[in-house]
Amino acid sequence: MNQPLMPKATAVWLIDKTALTFDQIAEFVGMHPLEIQAIADGEVAQGILGYDPIANGQLTREEIQRCEADSEARLNIVRQVSHLPKSKSKGGRYTPVSKRNDRPDAIAWLLRNFPQVPEATIVKLLGTTKETIAKVRDKTHWNSANIKPRDPVILGLCTQGELNAAVGTLAALEAQKEEGAAA
Repeated sequence: MNQPLMPKATAVWLIDKTALTFDQIAEFVGMHPLEIQAIADGEVAQGILGYDPIANGQLTREEIQRCEADSEARLNIVRQVSHLPKSKSKGGRYTPVSKRNDRPDAIAWLLRNFPQVPEATIVKLLGTTKETIAKVRDKTHWNSANIKPRDPVILGLCTQGELNAAVGTLAALEAQKEEGAAA
């Protein structure tokens, strides 16, 4: 059985606020009944503030009342459904200052090796702008004399998986277009 958070503090609260037996409390919090009795006598856990298991979603009022009515019944901890945090949308991709000068090289490599890749895909993949892509394509970029096409994966601007996914979705779209044209 799962134990509640802060078992001693939970035991203090249950002793003070309920009519449960020492055995019931001991089994719920995972302690020995003599420890629970010592807490009730004030020999142990002096100064520990009670931790309310109802307010913290570990027990329900009905469960406590059920066990108070029957001294043989045992408390059952509430199964909490863990809510995973929502994943954030990627938004803009941060590129370290040291790699920003490598972006035009990666753009040139993609334009040379995959000319059919849409600009929107390149923007997402490399974290650049359509304006920069157009300038690299037209060779009007301020540093166009020094741009050498280099693989964005090697430059560290994207992962191989991201590159494969971008190119793979493109290949799938082209296959669909060919099937549509053949039909």
